[in-house]
Amino acid sequence: MKFNAILCGCGAMSKGWLRAIASTPALAEAITIVGLVDLNRATAENLAKEFGLHEAVIGADLAELIAATKADVVFDVVVPAARFGVVSTALKAGCHVLSEKPMATSLAEGAALIDLAAETGKVHAIVQNRRFISGVRRMRRFVEEGAIGELTGIHCDFFLGPHFGGFREEMDNVLLLDMAIHTFDAARFVAGKTPLSVYCVEKNPAGSWYKHGASAHALFEFSDDVVFSYRGSWCAEGKRTSWESQWRLTGSKGMLTWDGEEHFEASVAGHEPGLLHGFTPIEVPGPEHDEETHGHASVIASFIEAVKTGKRPETESRDNIRSLAMVLGAIESAKSGRHIEISA
Repeated sequence: MKFNAILCGCGAMSKGWLRAIASTPALAEAITIVGLVDLNRATAENLAKEFGLHEAVIGADLAELIAATKADVVFDVVVPAARFGVVSTALKAGCHVLSEKPMATSLAEGAALIDLAAETGKVHAIVQNRRFISGVRRMRRFVEEGAIGELTGIHCDFFLGPHFGGFREEMDNVLLLDMAIHTFDAARFVAGKTPLSVYCVEKNPAGSWYKHGASAHALFEFSDDVVFSYRGSWCAEGKRTSWESQWRLTGSKGMLTWDGEEHFEASVAGHEPGLLHGFTPIEVPGPEHDEETHGHASVIASFIEAVKTGKRPETESRDNIRSLAMVLGAIESAKSGRHIEISA
C-alpha cells in the first residue's frame, strides 16, 4: 500500500520527519509527500527545494490541499497552539494523522481529538520518538524480565543549556511542555504503570534566556507504589547530561543506571556481611526488536503499519493522553503549589 501524505508545518522540526522517511527504504516506498502546508510560503518552498519535493503542492489551507491532493495521511508538525485545528481538520477530511507532541494544549482538547478519531475511524497517533531508541527499549525489557525484582523507582536528571532562539524562548512552561514530556512518556513506558499524581516545583532560574519555566522538579506516584522523580533544567550551562536524561531504576533486588547514551550498569544485592552487603554486577541485554529503535523512523513505521492493518499503534492518542496528563498535572501543581491527582 502507498500513501499520499501532507506535511503540515514546514519549520526546522519537519526536517527530522523527512530525513527519517527518505533514509528508510520501506517508508520512502510507502509514503509520497504530495503537499506542504505552512503559513509562510517561502518556508514551505525552501523545504521542498531542500528535500527534492518538486511535485508537492504548496499552500496555507490544509483542507484545500487535502481535497486537491486526495491525501490519505497528514503529518502534523505545527506549534502546539495550532494542533487542535490541524488535527480536527485532517480527521474530518478523512485523513489519518500522526502529530508532534504534545497531542493537545489541554486534556479537554485531547479527549475531543480522541473522540473525533473514533467517530471518523481514523488512526491518530503521536510522535513520541524518544521512547523508540535503544536505551529506552533496553530498560523496558530489563524491567519486564524482572532482573532487579519489582520496580520501585525511576529517577531522571536532565540538565542542558540549548540556545534555540525562536518560539521556545517565548513559551510558557517551556521545559515541561516541549522537552520533559519525552522523559515523562519514556518513564511511563519503562515502568508499564499508570501515573496517579504529581507534585512539581517550576522555576525560571537566574540567567535564563527563556521567558518562563526553564527548570522543573517533579515527583510522580505511579500505580503499584512506583515513584518517578524528575529534575531538569534547560538553562543549565556547564557539563551537560544526555538529551535522553540520566536514569536510575531501583528495584526490590537491585538497580540499573543509564547515562542516556551508551553506558549501562546493573547490579543486584551482594552477600558481604555487615552494614552494606555490596553488589553483584549483572548484564543488561540489548533491545528485543531492533526495528523499534530508530526514533522517528520507528514511530512513523508503527503508524503506517497501523493504518495498513488496523492494529493500534503504540503511541495512539488514547494512550498518549496519559503522558499529556502528566505534563499538565505538573504544570497545575507548579501553579497551585498543590499535590495534583492525574485522572486521564
